Amino acid sequence: MNVEIALFALFSGITISIGGFLSYLFENHVKESPFKKEIIHTSIAFGGGIILSAVALVLVPKGMETLELLPLSIAFALGAVSFYFIDRYIHQKGGKMGMLLAMLMDFIPESIALGALFMADQKQAMLLAIFIGLQNLPEAFNSFRELVISGYKVKTTHIIFAFLSLSGVVGALAGHFLLQNSPQITALIMVYASGGIIYLLFQDIAPESTMKKIYLPPLGATAGFLVGMIGEKVI
Repeated sequence: MNVEIALFALFSGITISIGGFLSYLFENHVKESPFKKEIIHTSIAFGGGIILSAVALVLVPKGMETLELLPLSIAFALGAVSFYFIDRYIHQKGGKMGMLLAMLMDFIPESIALGALFMADQKQAMLLAIFIGLQNLPEAFNSFRELVISGYKVKTTHIIFAFLSLSGVVGALAGHFLLQNSPQITALIMVYASGGIIYLLFQDIAPESTMKKIYLPPLGATAGFLVGMIGEKVI
């Protein structure tokens, strides 16, 4: 059972490294052009749409099922305020990590939920792992580019993404062993993450996706949300 949880979590996390590698290939082997910029902005919007779907369809609904109004509101507000300060600090240092932070705020709690769910419903947990893996791919594609632009070396960024890929295994095992009988703590983590994600979406990700007189990127956002809807319907 523990090996199965680790393998499914590894599958859902390995797409972070794959997305980073695809981003590296794209940046180095596709010539600069207006179309390339459209692809970049559309992929940012696509990743944002997937993250928004995770909040709207998975994280917040699961939290609302479990938590009373007061802890629900406090956890959500704390998530937003916490990432306001984190994001402001990063920007003061000249960094651009909005997509990376949003990806982590999404990936870690979902990995924990994956581990907690595995004992109760293995089939649903398997589908959730597939859904997490699919949404990590475009998010990692954009996050890799953000980190390199912020000044990180390509090799260092690949190493960071490798560790992030493995973090899902840690999160899933922690959720399985520590939280499978603690639904309220799991729900608090999900709602806290949701508050941070919503802040990052409107502060960093949505503004990064827009282009003057170019109307393709918003379709990327709707496509990303559609992926989330399909994943949730299948699960």
